[in-house]
Amino acid sequence: MEKLTKTLPYNMNKILITALILMAFISELKAQDTLKINFREAVQLGLKQNLSFNQLNNQQQVLKTEKQAAQMAHLPNLNISNSGFRQTGQQYQQVEDQLIVTNVSNNIITSNLNTAMPIYNGGRRINNTQATRFFEEAGENSIQRASQEVMFNIGRQYLQVLLDEELYRIALENLENQKKQLEQIEGFVQAGLRTLSDQYNQQSEVARLETVALNAKIQWETDAWTLAETLQLGPNIIPDLEAVSFVPGQSEYLSMSLDDLYNIALQQRKDFKQQELLEAGNKKLLAVSRSFMYPQVNAFFNYSTFFTSLDDRSISQQLWQVYPQQTIGVSLNIPIFNNFNNKLTVTRSKVDYHNQQLEKSALERRISQEIKLAYENYKASIKREEATKLQVAAAEEAQKAISERFRLGVSNFVDLATANQQLVTGQSDYAQALYMLFFQEVILNYQLGVLAVE
Repeated sequence: MEKLTKTLPYNMNKILITALILMAFISELKAQDTLKINFREAVQLGLKQNLSFNQLNNQQQVLKTEKQAAQMAHLPNLNISNSGFRQTGQQYQQVEDQLIVTNVSNNIITSNLNTAMPIYNGGRRINNTQATRFFEEAGENSIQRASQEVMFNIGRQYLQVLLDEELYRIALENLENQKKQLEQIEGFVQAGLRTLSDQYNQQSEVARLETVALNAKIQWETDAWTLAETLQLGPNIIPDLEAVSFVPGQSEYLSMSLDDLYNIALQQRKDFKQQELLEAGNKKLLAVSRSFMYPQVNAFFNYSTFFTSLDDRSISQQLWQVYPQQTIGVSLNIPIFNNFNNKLTVTRSKVDYHNQQLEKSALERRISQEIKLAYENYKASIKREEATKLQVAAAEEAQKAISERFRLGVSNFVDLATANQQLVTGQSDYAQALYMLFFQEVILNYQLGVLAVE
């Protein structure tokens, strides 16, 4: 009895300290701003704020411009150059059959128009155009896969916060039940139906459950701040999430075979489509690099004229009548020896192409593994949800029976505490199984490449 008397102040101090911590924690939460948000809004905000996603969108502008530049390369180029300058010193002039040298200042204006168009360059323009088109389309697929990844990550964090909130609710409900249980035991002790040790043990259990509730609240708050950081919310703003509707039933993909799911993934996965396009683009770039080893035929046209102050005629006459020259022709360039530079370019392009093939093969293997893992985990989550549902039902019946037996004095406190803990454990396990089942369906859709906000 002396030992129990010493235990009472310690437990009361523990309860008091826990209550003070809870009051300080709740007062801190009240000082925070909350943002009411649903899952769709969270995904939209995440796509708007995500750094990697925005960088991919910016890079897509470069790929689009590269494709346009490759298309414009099929047209002739056109350049105009003009210059004006003064020469001072000896000037040479051809007058009839004599070369006259004078020491004067000469003001000169020159104007040139140049245009050129490749006629044959080993298919370089065609292959380069096709390569840039493949790369732009690959970039679009990369953006779509990145958006699915943002949805997936936000969905995982969103569901985790909701699960934390549910676990906190369960902890509070259990705490309130145990407080009521404490009041009953105190009444039993006063009536002489229970010993004082049962009251002290229940007081200790209530104090422990207050700590459990506090930890659940802290975990909920921590995961909510993690989601706030992912969404790039403002300072001291924490999201207040709307609940997700858990639609009963199973995914349509669960009745399919693994081979069928694998084929769906190969058709729907944007990252795999991206790898296919990158492989095709690098193949075209390999053809571009080989074109430098072939002869090149180009057509060109040049128009030039100038004005000199040594000529007394007007600027207009000199530029448009006296000195204009036109050149039109075709050039042939045959590569013979370029210090192995062309061979080096071809080798690099060939390595890039082969590496891209390896990337594609590795992704195919990874997709097969991811599909199988997601499929098996989804089936296991269904069984886990069914088992934990039965676990909760059995624990509720057991707790009711033992509570009644404890009230009648047949069962002891240890049996009652064990039944209470089993009930809370079952409720927590069922909540986690329910959320995990929902998230496993999200994972399966993500791995199949069919994940959408809806």
